[in-house]
Amino acid sequence: MHAAQPELPPDAPASLAPTLRLAIVGAGPAGLSLALQAARALPEAHITVFDARPSDADISGDARTLALSQGTVQELTRIGVWDAIERSGRQAPIREVHVSQQQPTVLWPGTEQPEVRISAAEQGVPQLGAVVSYGTLVAPLQAAWVQAVAQDEHRLAMRFGTPVKGLKPVADGVEVDADIAECHDLVVVAEGGVFAHQPKLNWPEGLSRDYEQTAWVGQVLLEDVTADSADAATDGTAYERFTPSGPAALLPLPPGPVVAGGASGRRAALVWCVQAGDDPVRDLDEAQRLTLLNTIFHPRVGRILQTSPLKAFPLGLNAHRRLVSEGAVVRIGNAAQTLHPVAGQGFNLAMRDVHELLAALKAEAWHTDADVQPQVRRALSRFEHRRQPDRLALLATTDFLARSFTWPAPILATARGLGLGVVQQLGPLKRLVARSMMFGWR
Repeated sequence: MHAAQPELPPDAPASLAPTLRLAIVGAGPAGLSLALQAARALPEAHITVFDARPSDADISGDARTLALSQGTVQELTRIGVWDAIERSGRQAPIREVHVSQQQPTVLWPGTEQPEVRISAAEQGVPQLGAVVSYGTLVAPLQAAWVQAVAQDEHRLAMRFGTPVKGLKPVADGVEVDADIAECHDLVVVAEGGVFAHQPKLNWPEGLSRDYEQTAWVGQVLLEDVTADSADAATDGTAYERFTPSGPAALLPLPPGPVVAGGASGRRAALVWCVQAGDDPVRDLDEAQRLTLLNTIFHPRVGRILQTSPLKAFPLGLNAHRRLVSEGAVVRIGNAAQTLHPVAGQGFNLAMRDVHELLAALKAEAWHTDADVQPQVRRALSRFEHRRQPDRLALLATTDFLARSFTWPAPILATARGLGLGVVQQLGPLKRLVARSMMFGWR
């Protein structure tokens, strides 16, 4: 069957004929961010976004938590949606990151155990990042894209309720099977899902590793801090705690209840990683989980007063070796790599993919009438070359940290603790870690 070309309205002038036909599969935050920026940066491109969800689906209430780096916040500001998110009051700034370890570091001098504390003030930035819910982020991005389509319907399109069933390389691009077969010059897959539901990759296509760990995810209510308390600065702090079972994290959220009808107060998103084969959480009731949680985190956190119901997610690594596959297909975000949440960088990695892909596309002269496939190949080669160092560094770091919790040697906890102490004491190293946390390894 011959693939159809994306259609223009019959009354569209010839000058509007696109020189680049770009398809984006997935209307999540990465896909929509790319679509909005590409529409501005590539004014002659024809851009179509496909997503399986129906057009009337309300995604604003999706409470899944995303930790945004400062680099990601800056990208969203450039897109034009961050001001609206800030005004909504449904985001919480990260002003400090506190990393510590539950096990003692036996070779560390003094009574205080090593820790890393990185603050926005010492890095000279207004915040290190922010925490938002998935719905809080996607709703304004989707509204902005729908508006852009309405204003420029000759070249922009949103295909809600249209799952993509397959992609097939053809001579002049990629055939997208979505209700009908359409040919596009370039397809960006920005829809990855979670580790448990992804087809597992085998080398040389990629690498898949089941960490045999479970992430328990939910929200907690923390005791309030008073203005004269020594811990008053903990508001706006993201905590990471290395425990014998795995890493646990608390991310600041806007004030509110954690359960329907519950008390309002200082909330945090909880990500609690444990060994699946020796899960200390699964068989506990809410009260027992609360008691256990209060033994885990650093004293600076204060008491945890309440937990929401927790959901469990299996954890693993699923990473394509290359971002660009046969033909003109490129994967970004979770479609390219699903990581352990130990570093909290999955979505930020996706946004850096978006940034570099757009830069590579902008470098080509798409207004020419020549065959665009050589330009597409050059752009994708440039994109992959620039993205791999940052991507591989984060893949290696999260994989090492995730697997280190399954190694029985007691010396590993001491080595990890000594590493925390060295980072805190060495200013240049600490600044490097802070910068990579905010902007990636670039």
